[in-house]
Amino acid sequence: MPAGAPSDTTATAAPDRPVPGAAPPSRGRAARAAVRRAAPALLAYAAVRLLGLAVLAAWAGAEGRSAHKLLSGRWDSIWYARIAGHGYGFTLHLPGGRIHSDLAFFPLLPWLERALSAVTPLGPPDAGLAVSALAALAAAWGVFAVGDRLHGRRTGVLLAVLWGVLPTAAVQSMAYTESLFTALAAWSLYALLARRWAAAGVLAALAGLTRPVGVALVAAVWATAALDLYRARTGRPGPGAGPAAGSPAAGSPAALRTAAGVAAAPLGWLGYVAWVGFRTGSPTGYLDVQGGWGNGFDGGAAFARFVLRQLTAPPYAGGLGLLAGVALLAWLYARCVRQRQPLPLLVYTGVVLALALTGAGYFGSRPRLLMPAFPLLLPVALALARLRPRRAAAVLGAAALASAAYGAFWLLGSGPP
Repeated sequence: MPAGAPSDTTATAAPDRPVPGAAPPSRGRAARAAVRRAAPALLAYAAVRLLGLAVLAAWAGAEGRSAHKLLSGRWDSIWYARIAGHGYGFTLHLPGGRIHSDLAFFPLLPWLERALSAVTPLGPPDAGLAVSALAALAAAWGVFAVGDRLHGRRTGVLLAVLWGVLPTAAVQSMAYTESLFTALAAWSLYALLARRWAAAGVLAALAGLTRPVGVALVAAVWATAALDLYRARTGRPGPGAGPAAGSPAAGSPAALRTAAGVAAAPLGWLGYVAWVGFRTGSPTGYLDVQGGWGNGFDGGAAFARFVLRQLTAPPYAGGLGLLAGVALLAWLYARCVRQRQPLPLLVYTGVVLALALTGAGYFGSRPRLLMPAFPLLLPVALALARLRPRRAAAVLGAAALASAAYGAFWLLGSGPP
């Protein structure tokens, strides 16, 4: 099978590829067809996440601890709930001169927590769990949709389940932003693949209100627009064009929609960073806030020093594991390039990887920061799609059990910062 070729014949039956000459389906029929097509992925994803929650609840109960508190009332979830309940303006002054300000946290999740709390009996922590649960399903659907569009239904299902059995997938069930951001990112990338520019730009803007890594989607939107401009001017497809249908002529309605998407994409991220700068009275206000948390970007120097310390002190396994992890990420990205993933996915994934690996700060959070880089799982999904269904199910079942056990161990221990 050539690299990047569809893994099954269902790729040509996707809802956004109507049969030539056939009457377009109504919106209601199209929506029902999309739900039916995604149902196996959503059910399988929900099953593996419920398994993770069940293992966490049993393990936490055996230790006399609350699984609910682990998911809704620790680390960053406390900050988001505080912002939802009281707005911005809280700071912690720590020994050594560090200042932890809630301005480091982007506003979309606390806005949603506040809105849900206003119309339901839920408080902000439980509203955060509800938002995360719904966002996780939306993310799984978006991940499936990208895989389905590129390689067919079976690969899409496998891709969604793989995202749900990552070692740190427990974060997908926490009142954190990983699920919300991945949902917005996946659907923005799907819209880019279909060249639905307005949707791609708006979703990228919302993602930019969710996490700093929203700049990865801005880069993907702009790179894709540049590619289409190249195609329009040269009259030939560029590398990584993906399954788009033609390039818009200058001045056409399609070109205006492209321009609107390009303009909208950075508004969320830029808007929040500008607001923090205004609030702090400094154009570098957001960077200063992050510096107070010990975060920043140094080209990977701090991460390299961290790995070196792990390699030069017993028991050495930590450093070797980190090197193996970085090598695996590099190999997966190289496979993505070799399989000729469309440009939006390559740019988005590359920026997510770069930001996660070149930033200074608490390195224990790196695995969860990489979670939105779901296109890295496409080579694995394609490999599983070539297996017999029973073997693929056995592999995913084992991964689900391992993920559930590790997630419970992780949350009951150090967990995500």
